[in-house]
Amino acid sequence: MDIGAVIEGILKSPFIILGWLIVGALAGEIARRLMGRPDQSGCRDIVLGIAGAVVGGFIARFIGVDTPESGITLVIANLVIATIGAAALIFIGGLISGRGPKVKA
Repeated sequence: MDIGAVIEGILKSPFIILGWLIVGALAGEIARRLMGRPDQSGCRDIVLGIAGAVVGGFIARFIGVDTPESGITLVIANLVIATIGAAALIFIGGLISGRGPKVKA
């Protein structure tokens, strides 16, 4: 796989980037609320959600989860995977910073 061609294809499709930003923002916000963390800026939620998508995608591939090819089901699957990945990042970050996990009762 040629990474340069992949990046070029993404940059030619601004709607893909917009979709990543929207899904990232939603996933970061949902994960942060699920983990009981205080409100943060929208940019932090977007970064958390996009990073969560990478982590969630790795986890999904590791356990053998297949995602749909296209459509709204793909968007929902990506949102769920990104949210799980973002929650994992929040959990690991809490362990590293010494704050520990804060799960709502």
